[in-house]
Amino acid sequence: MAAVRRWSEGMASDNVKGLVLALSSSLFIGASFIVKKKGLKKAGASGIRAGSGGYSYLLEPLWWVGMITMVVGEIANFAAYAFAPAILVTPLGALSIIISAALAHIILREKLHTFGILGCVLCVVGSTAIVLHAPPERQIESVTEVWDLATEPGFLFYALLVLTAVFILIFHFVPQYGQSHIMVYIGVCSLVGSISVMSVKAVGIALKLTFSGMNQLVYPQTWAFTLVVVTCVVTQMNYLNKALDTFNTAVVSPIYYVMFTTLTILASVIMFKDWDRQNPTQIITEMCGFVTILSGTFLLHKTKDMVDGTSLTSMSMRQLKHEEEDGFDESIPLKRQDSLRIP
Repeated sequence: MAAVRRWSEGMASDNVKGLVLALSSSLFIGASFIVKKKGLKKAGASGIRAGSGGYSYLLEPLWWVGMITMVVGEIANFAAYAFAPAILVTPLGALSIIISAALAHIILREKLHTFGILGCVLCVVGSTAIVLHAPPERQIESVTEVWDLATEPGFLFYALLVLTAVFILIFHFVPQYGQSHIMVYIGVCSLVGSISVMSVKAVGIALKLTFSGMNQLVYPQTWAFTLVVVTCVVTQMNYLNKALDTFNTAVVSPIYYVMFTTLTILASVIMFKDWDRQNPTQIITEMCGFVTILSGTFLLHKTKDMVDGTSLTSMSMRQLKHEEEDGFDESIPLKRQDSLRIP
């Protein structure tokens, strides 16, 4: 009985560590969106924009400050996955939505309607419901156990579907619709991200066990997971930069969050069988949390068409004509107007 008590206390301690690390990660990542966006805009003023296939932002110091801030956040996030399950860690990314949306409103002058603020609140409420009913962390003693989970038929089938969808998006949809449909770039980031998180968790567990005295670096599986992490992260960063440079930050952040979180938890449920350790009430509560998050994201999405409560129907024909001459396209409400102009 005493051993069970000590085990539960140890698990609670690990979950608290994961929680603190995840919250810190969201703070850094939320701020990094804004700093990187400022760097992308500054680089785009003197070179080819990232959304048009350019890489001039690599020479912009401000973009690198944002990148370093994001790296710090990702390191904290990386560590969080070693201590807590993905269902607990991933939803806390909702905090980064609020930070990025608020800073975009203040610093980038990107409008955030009152209903957008309500959307942020709904995202947090939904995430809280998920966190409070998250399953306990699965006890793993070796990275080879994670490899066995990753090579089971269920997860292999999921990984194959993800790779197929990513290749179709990159080679078919990106060239045609990347500049006009926000879901194309974010779809690539989210799909690849769900695989990267599973690999990040594997590497995090390997390092955690290594630091505790059980060396996992001697196993080739550790380095295989590391290679997957590097490949996925590079892909994510490339298409996230394109999304940020082309579309409104306050819209990119929440949509990316919802897709990334949904796919990551799906991958975790398949690979680590998180729901096997939960009762139906907990699972239903988590699903309700997802619906709440999706509702908040829908509000953030729709309120980008509102400008101080004035609809397009109240504009004069002269204003509409002037916007059309400037290259404004009503079919792309989420796209920043300045991104439609040739730099």
